[in-house]
Amino acid sequence: MSALADRIYTLPTFRSLRHRNYRLFFFGQILSLIGSWMQIMGQQWLVYLLTHSSAWLGTIGFFQNIPVVFFSLYAGSLADSLPKRKLIIITQFLSLLQAVLIALLLFFHLITVEVISLLAILLGVINAFDIPIRQSFVVEMVGKEDLTNAIALNSATFNMARIVGPAIGGIVISAFGLEWCFVLNAISFVAVIVGLLKMDIVEPIKDQIVRTTVFQSLKESVDYIRSERTLIALLSLVVVTTLFGWSYSVLLPVFAEDILKIGAVGLGNLLTAVGIGAFISAVSVATFEAKIQPKTFVYGGLFLFVISVSIFALSSSITLSVLSLIGVGMGLVAFFATANASIQRRAPDKLRGRVMGLYSLIFQGSFPFGSLLIGVVAEWMGVRGAIFIGGIICGITGLLVLFIMNSRKKLN
Repeated sequence: MSALADRIYTLPTFRSLRHRNYRLFFFGQILSLIGSWMQIMGQQWLVYLLTHSSAWLGTIGFFQNIPVVFFSLYAGSLADSLPKRKLIIITQFLSLLQAVLIALLLFFHLITVEVISLLAILLGVINAFDIPIRQSFVVEMVGKEDLTNAIALNSATFNMARIVGPAIGGIVISAFGLEWCFVLNAISFVAVIVGLLKMDIVEPIKDQIVRTTVFQSLKESVDYIRSERTLIALLSLVVVTTLFGWSYSVLLPVFAEDILKIGAVGLGNLLTAVGIGAFISAVSVATFEAKIQPKTFVYGGLFLFVISVSIFALSSSITLSVLSLIGVGMGLVAFFATANASIQRRAPDKLRGRVMGLYSLIFQGSFPFGSLLIGVVAEWMGVRGAIFIGGIICGITGLLVLFIMNSRKKLN
């Protein structure tokens, strides 16, 4: 078995797994992310059952993601000031407690949409710290040589869980009840915590630790981003795609219940379709990132997303909807994974946490406003129109940025 594993780790797609610490992280994340996707699907379904409102779906998405605007820069400073592994253990444990609390409220029939809103904000605060710290921790597990591959494998793990998690979630809801999605998610966090505790990580020397204020962190991160034109172009695309494109996902329960009429299991299948496409794309990036220009993945992924999400918005066929969502997943991951890797590769070690804090502010921080906006627009002109127009805005922006950049400088 060890010989087989060693042979697998020599393949270009899986070379990051030769690092023991990353293996512990990688396999723990698989279980945890499956649980997280079960909770995401379960929460969306719960909110829609309680309210039957697309505006509430968008509002909950806003609440869960808005904390990143206020805390991600501070989290980036912490990542450069304190041992990242210890910080991640804390955030994972707090996420576990949040899932347990929702499960208990469901068991005792005390859940309301207002309570869900408060708990969504709580999880958002936890994630605002967890995301930039966890992303900047990757290089400590694999080094710069395997950083891009590890980022792509993380995306593959995330999207494999997106395939499995919602499918399991739909079955769990039908067979055992909604609360068990949250129970199983809480249990899944144990795998990550155990893996982190077993790692052999050299903690930074105190004299080498950089301590800065949030204002200084913002200034240094912005100065770094402004130093390269291609980074400005990337981040502009990230903002628009997150704000107007990625927010389509908060309206999937409306499609499942009212348009396609396929229920909770069908919602799980729609999310699984996105995950299938995303997983295919993530593995492709991990395998071919050294051979294909990042520019190809960035713009190819963006335009594939625009075409696919437009087809989904107009479709009344279950089959066509599922196929188009596979394209949506492929496009989004090719775009976001390549953008993330391009920025991280350039980041100096002393700034990596703060740069990823700024990236999280731009990336994650745009999503809550997109969720709120698309929910309100969907109430006004319908879910089909809201998603279609969002896709068109992304496409127009991509064409404008491509025209402006033209052939000046390749994205690396």
